[in-house]
Amino acid sequence: MSLAERQRWDQIFTSRAGGPFPAPDPLLLQYTPPARADGTQRSRALDIACGRGQNGLWLAEQGYSADLIDGSRVALTQAREEAGGRGLRTVNFLLMDLDAPILEAENAGLIAVFRFLNRSLFPVLRAALLPGGRIIYETFHTGYLQVNPTFNRAFLLEPGELAAQFEDWRVLRSVETEHSAQIVALKPTSG
Repeated sequence: MSLAERQRWDQIFTSRAGGPFPAPDPLLLQYTPPARADGTQRSRALDIACGRGQNGLWLAEQGYSADLIDGSRVALTQAREEAGGRGLRTVNFLLMDLDAPILEAENAGLIAVFRFLNRSLFPVLRAALLPGGRIIYETFHTGYLQVNPTFNRAFLLEPGELAAQFEDWRVLRSVETEHSAQIVALKPTSG
């Protein structure tokens, strides 16, 4: 992420400060399994491109140890303040370049990604999940150009692209709406 891009996102999140804190995404609410109480890596969740952190904080409230990862320091500061107000202690805030993220292999039981696309991240996400781990991913596809014709096409999925990234996994949900694509999939436990 370039300095200009980081500054742009910092400005976006600065403009949102003081507004209502966003609710977690409905797909996450519907497909998140209960956290395990044994404290293993299965109870670790990654919220990639977390923004203000509504999804990662919700995961922490469900008993997950949540890593909230974003390229905007302002967004992470807002997420940290919200976590403090909620008394959440199982949250890590990681400032990371999402163009070249460093995620440990087989280190999380759940990964959530919403409204973010970096195609080079797909192999990193696949590797970061534990066998049997779950990915919950939703972002815009090219149909979004009907709503926002100036949106950068490089950050839009092609039809069927998200499903193809996880076609060798156990797919619990794969849906394309008029403007977005969703997948919920489990990483194979062998092979």
